[in-house]
Amino acid sequence: MQTYCLLLYAKKTKGNSEMSAIYLRITIDGKRKEISTGKTIKTTEWNSKAGKVFGNSSHAKSFNSFLESLRAKMFESYNYLLNNRKIITCECLKNRFLGIDERKVTLVEAFQDHNNQIKELIGRGFAHGTWERYETSLRHTQQFMMWKYNISDIDVKEINPAFISDYEFFLRTVRNCANNSAVKYIKNFQKIINICLDNEWIIKNPFATYKSKIVITDVRFLTENELEKIKNKVFSTDRLRTIRDIFLFCCFTGLAYSDVKKLANENISINANGEKWIKIKRTKTKVEASIPILPIANEILERYKANVKCVNDEKVLPVLSNQKMNEYLKEIATLCGLDFDISFHTARHTFATTVTLNNGVPLETVSKMLGHSNVQMTQHYAKIQDRKIGDDMNLLKKVLTKKSKIKEIKKTAVNYS
Repeated sequence: MQTYCLLLYAKKTKGNSEMSAIYLRITIDGKRKEISTGKTIKTTEWNSKAGKVFGNSSHAKSFNSFLESLRAKMFESYNYLLNNRKIITCECLKNRFLGIDERKVTLVEAFQDHNNQIKELIGRGFAHGTWERYETSLRHTQQFMMWKYNISDIDVKEINPAFISDYEFFLRTVRNCANNSAVKYIKNFQKIINICLDNEWIIKNPFATYKSKIVITDVRFLTENELEKIKNKVFSTDRLRTIRDIFLFCCFTGLAYSDVKKLANENISINANGEKWIKIKRTKTKVEASIPILPIANEILERYKANVKCVNDEKVLPVLSNQKMNEYLKEIATLCGLDFDISFHTARHTFATTVTLNNGVPLETVSKMLGHSNVQMTQHYAKIQDRKIGDDMNLLKKVLTKKSKIKEIKKTAVNYS
């Protein structure tokens, strides 16, 4: 049940503690709003317990009558909202009391305002891809409203659990989104609803009973044979050769697309042993990744030292847009006879699994090179292959066999003695 309280109180004025300004304080369900009455009195005249001025003088009676009229007006405003089944918040009650028309906030307006703020903060806490994802979420939301209600926008107050349920159905059927994609779009939408709740544009949370779950999927990575196929494939165009080289560079460094795109000479250092290292703060996690450059990765860097695009952009590799890179990688996968499409992210999983973990590199070391903030994140990337399990178990067999032979020798020695 909603709680409502009105308090009249005095606040000492700045610079003159002998005078106090009188305020109205509205409290609804623990949230407060203050309204100035525009009146001031001597501090000693205020009766804080009664919420009025001391005394029976004509001045006190007149002042207290004014305060009672404010109480009555506020009570009338509250009853109006209650009787007309309006949403009652401190902001709504204050606006009704002051005669201000209730502001109507629409979903597209709130969504677009959020996206515009994200756009302004690109490079200052947010990546360009984040803004693009929210723009895509907004387009899906607009398409849903047109599909379901034949409208282009809606008052945020009208969004209810049924709206959320229908939106998820739309994403899974009309948009044909897989479970994880649908859940991510819903999560983006939920952030907008949370903003509306924080600003008291919505009172009841339409997500209160909503439940969704990201399903952990096994991401494909390249085996050693598949990696060799791509490495040794002869392509007829410079375009595919370049894309293949950049992809292989990421297979042997573990860099994500956003990180290899910004990779510059300043990110490459040489240690005391003359070995080249990549030192880069990951775009996504802001964690520094430290990666020794393997010979094949170094060969690729040397190959593009004089590349015109690299020189002009002051980057070490001529990386195209993520969309173009993934488009050409699908073409490469087909030409190499792979039975699945590869993307830029495939390279990162291949580094974690085929290149490092399955060659005996500890998980903690792989985590550091990937720039993960914890090992649990790395476990999603690194999958142990049967060959590695077999090798590890063969080592165990040798150890157990050796122990068994030692026991046999000791037992024989005891019997002879």
